[in-house]
Amino acid sequence: MANKTTPLLFRALVEVSEAQSLKLLGGNLKRANVRHLSSCGALAMRRASLPVFPTTPVSTPSRSFINLAAQISNRRMEYTECRTLRYTPEQMYNVVASVDQYHHFVPWCKKSQVKKGRNGDIQAELVIGFPPIVERYTSEVTVIPNHKVRALCTDGSLFNYLETTWRFSPGHKDLPDSCKVDFYVSFEFKSLLHSQLATLFFDEVIKQMVSAFESRAATLYRNQQEASLRRHSR
Repeated sequence: MANKTTPLLFRALVEVSEAQSLKLLGGNLKRANVRHLSSCGALAMRRASLPVFPTTPVSTPSRSFINLAAQISNRRMEYTECRTLRYTPEQMYNVVASVDQYHHFVPWCKKSQVKKGRNGDIQAELVIGFPPIVERYTSEVTVIPNHKVRALCTDGSLFNYLETTWRFSPGHKDLPDSCKVDFYVSFEFKSLLHSQLATLFFDEVIKQMVSAFESRAATLYRNQQEASLRRHSR
């Protein structure tokens, strides 16, 4: 069983601070935060406008970490990226579809197991750990061979929602044995504390994960890639 690394006392303080903040703001504070990384690499953030409050002076609470975490509601985050890589769609599909190998190369993945049902459905159980979070969750994986891999979280105490989708298509005609990779992830934590941590480290974590799959392809197919380049350079 995964360790529950959030101390009970700290969790209680977060919940009490959350209740006080919601009472002060009349339960009307809502924020939406959606992030996108387009193919040009520009990171954008959209926030819903805050409600207008009366101008009557009120005391301002200190901005401690607990108060800040309590005032931030759970938010769904999204990330998209498109890359053209010097590997075939089949090669990149094999890297992503091999979920049971994730613990060998995906950052912070401590364990990865795959179970196949009688009707052909695939259940993937992953354990992720990057202090102070160590959690286990299960995803239902659906695939279209050499074209698409989609995983949807179906069980776990960490996420309200988690979806990852990879799509693979032939690359530019001037780049033989290449492919276009489209990556999409959308998630929402159950815990306000985890949401705050994700806000702080979201960009770096996701970028490292995407790069890890490219590095894995390089490890598996470097010799084939070099042979292909020599063949086409003649």
